[in-house]
Amino acid sequence: MKDVYIGTDSGATTSKTCGIFADGTPVTLQLAQSSTNSQLGTAAVIAGWVAGVEKFLTENQLVWDQVRGVGLAIPGPYQSYGVLDRSPNLPPSFAGWEFHAEYSRSLALAAGRPIPLVVGNDGNYGGVAEAAKVRNHKKAGVIMLAPGSGLGAAYVDPRGLPLEGDTLTGMEAGHMPAPIHLLGLPPFTCGCGRDWGCFEAYAAISGLPQYLDFLLPKYPDHELAHSTESPKAKALSLRDRAQEGDLLALEIFDYQAKALGLHVANLSIALDAEYVVIGGGLIDPDATTAEFRARYLGGIRSAAEPWLFPVQRQSIKIVAASLGELSQAIGAALVALYTDKPSAA
Repeated sequence: MKDVYIGTDSGATTSKTCGIFADGTPVTLQLAQSSTNSQLGTAAVIAGWVAGVEKFLTENQLVWDQVRGVGLAIPGPYQSYGVLDRSPNLPPSFAGWEFHAEYSRSLALAAGRPIPLVVGNDGNYGGVAEAAKVRNHKKAGVIMLAPGSGLGAAYVDPRGLPLEGDTLTGMEAGHMPAPIHLLGLPPFTCGCGRDWGCFEAYAAISGLPQYLDFLLPKYPDHELAHSTESPKAKALSLRDRAQEGDLLALEIFDYQAKALGLHVANLSIALDAEYVVIGGGLIDPDATTAEFRARYLGGIRSAAEPWLFPVQRQSIKIVAASLGELSQAIGAALVALYTDKPSAA
């Protein structure tokens, strides 16, 4: 029987389970999905994670005896390794939850033996999977930037493991200050509370209403200038508008590409990675056109290049993410594998 490593990706509303074989290849590209059920308490969440593993094993004709390790991707922040702090998307009562110890016990009960468990930030683990895909068997560093509601960020070292930091908040790079004098934009506010112009506010969905406030006066006849929709609804319409060539939407996403490009240069000075993977909805082939994606990625590179060291301009590869919602579960399984068998990285 082949050894397998399982990855659990626990979101605020949905938990996903996937697995890999010991050579790092996915068992399947189909996730086992279920409700996280956080409203029912921590015990219900743990039960759901175990049920997700059992469902995945059953669907793929696998058994517990084949499971060599499990990885759990879960949003932070953490009080310490395996102990949750107050999370904005989970009940306040979850603060202080020792999820590593509880999940370990439940896995052992289900399997009839202890199973090694690693846990980490979901964004970091998503970066691990994308890094493994893009670099194949090459030993190279990978930076991932994934704009969504916020700006996910990860650095994966040549061993395949993420930079987590001494307090498990390493690579929260969305909250580093942007050089707004180069962007030509005013300071945008960020949900984190910092007022120094976080990159997240300039590169993610959360900042789009502020872009509209800044740029709509330039487009007085635009439909959104007279719309009675909420700021959020206006912001969420911009991606579709951009696919149709809307000049306001394109200008906003050009700004976002420029902000990401400056951040690529910023992070490259510190991390010097060969690969930069760009994730998020703006490079989703099901939601954006090839022309738009080429414009967006090209804007990122052109903004980064003047600020890179000369050798980096030749060596850095900026590419689109490709694993989508698979990335965090696959990444969690890969960390379990790399921790168990470092030579597999």
